[in-house]
Amino acid sequence: MRLKTKLVLAITGLVFLVVFTLSWIFLGQLLRQRMTQAFTANDMVAHQIAAATRQSLELNTRGRRVLGNDPKELRAIAAAALRSDSNLKTLMNSAISYSPTVFDVAIADSEGRALLSTDPANLDHALPHRQEYEELQSGGLLKLLEIVFGPPRVYNLTLPLEQEQNSETFATVRVGVRTTFLRFVVQPWLIAALTYTGVAIVCSLIFAAFLANIALKPIEQIGARLDALALAEAEVAGEQAAGGRSGDAVVLVSHKIERIGRRMRNVEEVFSALKENLDQIMTNLQDGILLYTHDARAVLVSDSVERFLGVGRAQILGAKLHDVFSRNTRLGRLVRESFDARMALVQEEITTETGRHVEISLDFIHDDRAVYPQETLGALLTLHDVESVREIENDLELSRRLAAIGRLTAGVGHEVKNPINAIVVHLELMRTKLGDADHRAMRHLEVIESEIQRLDRVVQTLVDFSRPVELQLKEQDMRRIVSGVLMLASAELETRDIQVQSDLPDHPVLAKVDADLLKQALLNVVLNGAQAMSEGGKLRVSLAEDGRMALLSIHDQGAGIPPDVRDKIFDLYFTTKKDGSGIGLAMTYRIVELHNGSIEVESDATHGTTFILRFPLNSPPESRAARGYLMPDGSSTSARTIVSKEPRG
Repeated sequence: MRLKTKLVLAITGLVFLVVFTLSWIFLGQLLRQRMTQAFTANDMVAHQIAAATRQSLELNTRGRRVLGNDPKELRAIAAAALRSDSNLKTLMNSAISYSPTVFDVAIADSEGRALLSTDPANLDHALPHRQEYEELQSGGLLKLLEIVFGPPRVYNLTLPLEQEQNSETFATVRVGVRTTFLRFVVQPWLIAALTYTGVAIVCSLIFAAFLANIALKPIEQIGARLDALALAEAEVAGEQAAGGRSGDAVVLVSHKIERIGRRMRNVEEVFSALKENLDQIMTNLQDGILLYTHDARAVLVSDSVERFLGVGRAQILGAKLHDVFSRNTRLGRLVRESFDARMALVQEEITTETGRHVEISLDFIHDDRAVYPQETLGALLTLHDVESVREIENDLELSRRLAAIGRLTAGVGHEVKNPINAIVVHLELMRTKLGDADHRAMRHLEVIESEIQRLDRVVQTLVDFSRPVELQLKEQDMRRIVSGVLMLASAELETRDIQVQSDLPDHPVLAKVDADLLKQALLNVVLNGAQAMSEGGKLRVSLAEDGRMALLSIHDQGAGIPPDVRDKIFDLYFTTKKDGSGIGLAMTYRIVELHNGSIEVESDATHGTTFILRFPLNSPPESRAARGYLMPDGSSTSARTIVSKEPRG
């Protein structure tokens, strides 16, 4: 069976079920209404007979006295009074004659024996037990049909007569209703109702089938539209052939929808991959990229835009160009005027109010198929930081020079070590030959030996500093490293009367670092801070998370670093201490640089010196070194050292 035929049959069956249910409820309510009407009419008859009975008893028993209130004598008086009342008999007989459903009428005493009855055979006899008529009103449709159209039965409609003095029932009026009579009353309109219901069901089925066919007919049109959306004609032809074999338009359309769904899923996967790649590219870009639609709304924004505009990427996305670029700035005026005039900018360099040199490019995207050539699809705005490029170039040039110096140093160290070794050997030979003959000569030899040893240490330090270091990177909790450094330095800190205040977070701060090298770097900074406080003081060490970086701050209360030497503190062999070697901070700088971190120095004579070290956290896959770190003043740093030029405070 075709799917379309199944759908039509299902819709038709549903309509039939609804119409049949409503018709069933209607017939039940209608039959129950007829039962209620018959009850109302018969109840009126019962009340009329009850009223006539009371009147007959009052008139025919007036003035008669009964000694001792004998019940038998009272019953006999009541029966005689009722049987002698011709009007009461006439009323009871007329109820049978004119009421279409009344079978018999009787007046019974409290014991159920007939005082007066339309059936003379029941006089002074117990009336037969019958069910009450109220049961017909509470039954359902099937039960009512079974009673009315089943074997003949008689139901009683009972009305009690009570004494006015003590509210006791002394007699009852019983009206018998025969189901055969009810059938004659109900059957004509029931046949008419069934006829109308049958016609309604048949008409509804025909109408439902017709509407179902009309409703499913557009499926063929949908199939034609889906064919128009198909990209491969061969595939469409194959599906049409399959649909022709099945002969079912619904099946054909379902196949086409499934095919288009597969294509949409494939396109969605490709789009997601492209979007992920684009987001990664936009994240790693140093230049600010903004893509605008024809109505000047930003749909693509790189993270670096925040460095140029001071506005977050989330606030720029979806906003109009005129809401982001202000006329009060040179950059904003140039971009707004160029965009409004549809005038392209090619590497236009301007100097902002803060002194930054920015290179601007504005390219408009045109639609070759547009009616008017001046119409644009959008615009691409590029902001290029000239100073950052120059700084990167300077850093690269410095790195190349340092690499060359390192290679030269390694070679020189190797060449110097050989003569030093030879001198040491011949010095030992000379000492052996001289023996203890001349103490003055031996003293000169000892001076030469100590100087040669010092020269050897200097050469070895130079070689070690220029030698490549292989990092052993592992995920470490920065809190444990900081605590270990403070424990190592605790002895010297206590000797110098220095109190340590550490502020470490409650949760782990995870980063991929070489724990040994990092401890060496931190220990150099901590010991430098301790040596700067000659009279004791407080050393404050704090660790926190700053975005995607771990921020380690070491603050001392020393005399501070003079501004004229602050730029040289990380140079090799530079020192202001009498017994210093000038190697410690240089090694710290190199270790931080190897970890793609940064180091800042803030110092003045009033507040002391603060070293701020930043290391990438072990969180997202983006490279922090590639993105650069945004400093509070708007400058960017990527694995380089920043030294504060001005004193703090």
